[in-house]
Amino acid sequence: MILALDVGNTNIVFGGIENGKTAFFSRVHTDRNKTEDEYAVIFKTLISINGMKNDAFDGAIISSVVPQLNEILKKAVEMICRSEPLIVGPGIKTGLNIRIDNPATLGSDLVVGAVAAMASYKKPIIIIDMGTATTVVAIDKAGIYRGGIIAPGVRVAMESLTGNAAQLQSISLSTPKKVIGTNTADCLRSGVVIGNAAMLDGIIDRMKEEIEGEPTIVATGGLSSKIIPNCRHKIKLDDDLLLRGLEILYNKNKAQS
Repeated sequence: MILALDVGNTNIVFGGIENGKTAFFSRVHTDRNKTEDEYAVIFKTLISINGMKNDAFDGAIISSVVPQLNEILKKAVEMICRSEPLIVGPGIKTGLNIRIDNPATLGSDLVVGAVAAMASYKKPIIIIDMGTATTVVAIDKAGIYRGGIIAPGVRVAMESLTGNAAQLQSISLSTPKKVIGTNTADCLRSGVVIGNAAMLDGIIDRMKEEIEGEPTIVATGGLSSKIIPNCRHKIKLDDDLLLRGLEILYNKNKAQS
């Protein structure tokens, strides 16, 4: 089993995975002020809570979009696994055929998601990841990573709106009973929940015009379960997509190291 960390701007998804199956996973708030010792304590506690032991892990891999935490998390994981974790970044073998202007600028989270989706689903594939940002990327039927879109994440947009409008308050991300709201809270829910679902439907429609074939559409990320059920397209929810991608990358690179 390997220990896999997907480090986002809001949360760290942390779990154990073996042979494509997730033994456990947890979400930890991303805190740039924590030390390696503090993270090690959190990770060790979560491992124990999930009925695992530190010696269950043969190695570890980290994907991060928060560069200032990379060294801290690397040291924290070393305390647990007693070995140096792989870091997804320049030089790591992915097997992806990336056709964007500068492949070196592609975020590690997008790389990991694409690797997992290619291994799990029929091409072409559209991958939605809903976290601090909402990303939608396309892989064509030949397996070429074509690029995608980046939009403000659901909570980022909502917090910006309520933070800049004195009479609007934060709301829960529940689905309103109807689109046309009759009070402020339901109007906000329609705008945030239904609005984001409609955006995704529109993006998918436009992407389908640019790639040949009927795509498999898959969604991951902490907020996807709030939004995807309101989309009109058939979309597969896959919570541990990135953890599976990390295991694939770990095995590919360890085998060739």
